[in-house]
Amino acid sequence: MYKSLLQAGARLKPLQQVHGQIITNGLSYSRSLLTKLITLACSAGSIIYAHQIFLTVQNPDSFLFNNLIKSFSKCGYPFDAIVSYQKMRTFGLVQSNFTFTAVIKACADLSALKFGRVVHSHAIVSGFASDSYVQSSLVSFYAKSGDLVVSREVFDTMPERCIVAWNSMISGYEQNGFSKEAIDVFLGMIELGVQPDSTTFVSVLSACSHLGALNLGTWVHEYITGNGFDVNVILGTSLINMYSRCGNVGKAREIFNGMLELNVVTWTAMISGYGMHGYGNQAIQLFYQMKAQGPKPSDVTFVAVLSACAHAGLVDEGRKGFDSMKKSYGFVPRMEHHVCMVDLLGKAGLFDEALQHIQSVPGKPAPAIWTALLGSCKMHKNFDLGVKVAEQLLGVEPDNPAHYVLLSNIYASAGRMDRVEMVREIMINKGLKKQIGYSSVEIDHVTYTFFMGDKSHPETTAIYQYLDELMRKLKQAGYVPEQEPVMFALEEEEGEFALRYHSEKLAIAFGLMNSRDKTTVRIFKNLRMCIDCHSAIKFISIVTDREIIVRDKHRFHHFKQGVCSCRDYW
Repeated sequence: MYKSLLQAGARLKPLQQVHGQIITNGLSYSRSLLTKLITLACSAGSIIYAHQIFLTVQNPDSFLFNNLIKSFSKCGYPFDAIVSYQKMRTFGLVQSNFTFTAVIKACADLSALKFGRVVHSHAIVSGFASDSYVQSSLVSFYAKSGDLVVSREVFDTMPERCIVAWNSMISGYEQNGFSKEAIDVFLGMIELGVQPDSTTFVSVLSACSHLGALNLGTWVHEYITGNGFDVNVILGTSLINMYSRCGNVGKAREIFNGMLELNVVTWTAMISGYGMHGYGNQAIQLFYQMKAQGPKPSDVTFVAVLSACAHAGLVDEGRKGFDSMKKSYGFVPRMEHHVCMVDLLGKAGLFDEALQHIQSVPGKPAPAIWTALLGSCKMHKNFDLGVKVAEQLLGVEPDNPAHYVLLSNIYASAGRMDRVEMVREIMINKGLKKQIGYSSVEIDHVTYTFFMGDKSHPETTAIYQYLDELMRKLKQAGYVPEQEPVMFALEEEEGEFALRYHSEKLAIAFGLMNSRDKTTVRIFKNLRMCIDCHSAIKFISIVTDREIIVRDKHRFHHFKQGVCSCRDYW
């Protein structure tokens, strides 16, 4: 009969037939058969049937409960796994490390932090707190639930760390926005001689992408190829994302061309990479190639295509893409698609069409739509519409400081300084503060971060002296500081002195000082670059004869010989 179960596999109807034979042959008392039947029922996706079988078992033991919990957790039924665990404790049965490993995974899948802590305490009382499998599960659980402090505490107390624990700690940091810490753990892993796997590399490459750590990402790539790892579709896509987001879209395309298997995510990653660099025509060409010989585009693919069109000003191609998404592929546009279209039309100065598109959006437009339009109003100095859009935004998100700063700048550009002061007072009364801008640069696998007027770096004196001399050369070359209308003390840019020591300029100065002649300097900024820095970096690329690549909040800017790849269209 056990052989019959194995032949039935995870298929519901054959399982039910074998179950009938079990009952007919008087074997319904056999826990081993019923346990296997329950496991296969879970794999077949029939949670109700698995419960029905379980209810027929008299006096279920720990072995049966463990298999039930493990099966529920493994097959994507975490809530049922937790319920079964609670029943197991109600029956007074002894739990094992298999029990705790499975139920902790279920808690991680549900981000059930409170109950997971209870299970952790149960594991301690039961004497399994030091079990390596349980500890690995706890590291993953706390990381996925956002409690990285406890996750790291458990990780640090492990006498022996398996690859699962290392990967859980690295991915936990990376997925919660602590990319530097993720990389630190990875480097510690390599130093100890622990062999990483593909899961490790996917997390580390994502961390490199967020930090713009191209050198480290390249080293990881070399480690992958040098140690004979298979660059499968998942790892290859991660490499494409890393190179694209770290400023080397040419290398990303090289990886893309060399991959034996390409799925829709891979194609979309490459299209998105071209888009964020402003290479809209290449993005569109690749999209047409995908339609001709690749997999069917997804709705995410169309987000990448429309975004690429918006960055490059390809209005007609954007319109065609939006229409084909609906008519040819039957996708219902999501808010992300509408945001891209409004951004595309607004940047092109087609405000009437942009407003018409907003009116066509079902339901209430998301704040991101108004934000995209507001950026275009600022770009084209359409102050009247900008004020209306900003006020619309504040009605939707009254506690978002970024909206107040944009509104203030619109008022200042229109010469309405009384309104600027009013916005300033509102922000002060609400306790809202502008997001602090910072820029980072990677030197010898180490990422250095600078803030406006930053003096925390050990080489601060040398950096400021170098930057002062550089600014003197820029002025001789024709550079004139450009001050955007600002929000008094609420903006980080105030006056020529403050403009000189913006985070981008400090990071560039440090990068120029610590890199070889003719090499490219790559800077990553968390906010939109200001007009003055954009202008200054053009001149820096001339006087230093360097290519400078800056990734800001919106896109990449490639500065070379006084010209930016965005053509001042950002």
